[in-house]
Amino acid sequence: MPVAFKSAGLSVGVFATVLVAIVCTHCAYILVTCAHELYRRTKVTMMTFPDVGEVAFATGPPWGRKYAKCARVSILIGLFGAYFGTCSVYTVIIASNLQQVIDHYTGVVLDERIYIATLLIPLIVLCWVPNLKMLAPVSMIANLFMGIGLGITLYYLVWDLGSPADLPQFGSWYALPQFFSITIFAMEAIGVVMPLENNMKTPQHFVGICGVLNLGMSAVTMVYILLGFMGYWKYGLATEGSITLNLPTEEFAAQSVKILIALAVYCTYGLQYFVCLEIVWNGVKDKVDPKNSRFYEYVVRTLLTTSTVVLAIAVPTIGPFLALIGALCFSFLGLVIPIFIEVVTFWEVGFGKFYWKIWKNIFVIIFGLIAMVTGSYTSVLDIISLYTEEPVQTPAGNFTSNSTLF
Repeated sequence: MPVAFKSAGLSVGVFATVLVAIVCTHCAYILVTCAHELYRRTKVTMMTFPDVGEVAFATGPPWGRKYAKCARVSILIGLFGAYFGTCSVYTVIIASNLQQVIDHYTGVVLDERIYIATLLIPLIVLCWVPNLKMLAPVSMIANLFMGIGLGITLYYLVWDLGSPADLPQFGSWYALPQFFSITIFAMEAIGVVMPLENNMKTPQHFVGICGVLNLGMSAVTMVYILLGFMGYWKYGLATEGSITLNLPTEEFAAQSVKILIALAVYCTYGLQYFVCLEIVWNGVKDKVDPKNSRFYEYVVRTLLTTSTVVLAIAVPTIGPFLALIGALCFSFLGLVIPIFIEVVTFWEVGFGKFYWKIWKNIFVIIFGLIAMVTGSYTSVLDIISLYTEEPVQTPAGNFTSNSTLF
């Protein structure tokens, strides 16, 4: 979030984060509302995100029914791309934090790609955990590490602050798409909306003014604004892709934060990875010998994990890589897809007085497409700059070359 604020500016970052939170929350609300309507039509009590998309088109207007399978496949591709990219970004974050600590104590500065490559075996071991139930204790440890790391990080951020008026209140038009891409990546959780609602004891409490969705997103938004504002206020244009990378490496408390966050992200990797694994394995398990299905499952696990590490080695940068995933995958998955689902679900029911739902959906579609197109474009340019010798203008407005980026 601090690097997102670096792209938007201090004041614009606050208001734009609230805007992104409202749009993301509303799209999650749309998805759940459509699911409830489809439950009533089909007499079922539970659906996944791909199920909602397929059934919405299959039971919607006649012109849309032929696109039911296409809707399901599109959602599965979007989910896979989003969480596969997230796993690769997590790999870079783990390596970057560990690199600073190890380089400090050894005095040997190695290429970040070496650290990423050494994570392959530990990540494969983690991804061989049979099911999510066995990952629950690992998730609890990750939450503990993340909480301690967050507390120590905030301690560093509140000291020796300058005047916020000295920082740009607005970044630049070029950098603004990266702000939205990174913030959408951070806040968008459309992939867990339906699993969460499906596993609640009282699903009717998920939506509503004081429902789980609004309360949870309000708390998340406040934390993200606090971290983004304080981090950018503290480090200004020197803000790194992960705020922990700005902490002084020579101090023990800062070193502990880097290690704790690296371990927390490592533990969380497994949870994100299982989304990718489920999609891939469900697509291939019927094509392998049932007698050796367990063997082939672990082959798929190994190849999938290796692919995320290879992608991280190819693009060992946090900010632009993270922005690309947010723009390309989460904007499409979390903003564009729910709008189409709502349109086909309520096509015959109506869209309210003066078609207000249509006008609202047009705004969200435009917002999502602009974030997807411009965010992807600027992120790709920044990634390409890693492999060019000529200086390019970065979102912060300064000029750099691949020597400084590496």
